[in-house]
This record gives sequence, structure tokens and C-alpha cells, in this order.
Amino acid sequence: MRVLSSAAVGLVLAMWAMCAQEQAGSAKGGAVEFLYPEQVTVDAGKPAVVKLHFRVAEGMHINSHVPKDEFLIPTTLEFPDGTGVKLERAEYPGGGEFAFPNDPGSKLSVYVGEFAIDAHIRGEKGNHLVEAKLHYQACNNAQCLPPRTATVAVDVIGR
Repeated sequence: MRVLSSAAVGLVLAMWAMCAQEQAGSAKGGAVEFLYPEQVTVDAGKPAVVKLHFRVAEGMHINSHVPKDEFLIPTTLEFPDGTGVKLERAEYPGGGEFAFPNDPGSKLSVYVGEFAIDAHIRGEKGNHLVEAKLHYQACNNAQCLPPRTATVAVDVIGR
């Protein structure tokens, strides 16, 4: 009987983990997936715009770069220093309006589905693997997940 109970507990925990993973989005547990580009070529030392494409998991939304309340965590993109590529600025899309079913009067500014961020960069000559960071907080209709930082790997070739 004890073996059966342990097996039942194991099965329940496994199902809970699968549901939590599905709710969070991808197999890596993130609600946002970086789609493309994986590699770009730019003129070395000159400004360039790279459009970075993302997808928010079905049933989820993330706050836009400019959420409507100051306590909400904005979506931001950062490039690390010392990579040979500088992020001069990022242009974020406008968010769509979203309201929770239990509070239709309160509107949020969010991203759902696919969205793109225009990264204005300047790359040095050479091949640079940049591991940019997308910081966001994902929510569904019932709860918000803890804030998360996803790695956005892009190979930037400066010629």
C-alpha cells in the first residue's frame, strides 16, 4: 500500500510540474520565446537597426515597456558591456490594452502573441556573440509569474 501511495504522489507531482511548465510557456520555463534573427551582419562602427522578434506563450501576456501602473514590471532589453556591440537604444512596440475578466475597468498595456523590438546597435569589426537580456513579467488571467530574464543570443558580424 505504501508503494502505491508513493507512486500516486509521484504521479501527481509529475502532472503538476507538466502543468506549471505548460503554463509558463516554453520547455525552458519561459513565457517568451526569442524567434529570430540568430545572426546579423552590420557595417562596423556605423549605426544599424536589428529587429528582434519574440513570441509570448498562448494564454499569457507580458507588460509592455511602458506599463500603465508604476508597480508593474516593464519589458526591457539590455546588451552586456564588453561584447563588441553597443545597444544605443531600443524601440519597443506600443502595448495592446488588456483587462482581467474580474476587473474590466482597469486596462493594462501588454504584449501578446508576437512582437518585435528594434535594437539600434553599433558593432565593432569582427564576429561577436551577444547574449542580450530580455527582462519581463508574464501573467495569465489568474496569476503573474515571478519576473524573468531571458537570454537573447545573436551573432553580430561587423564588416
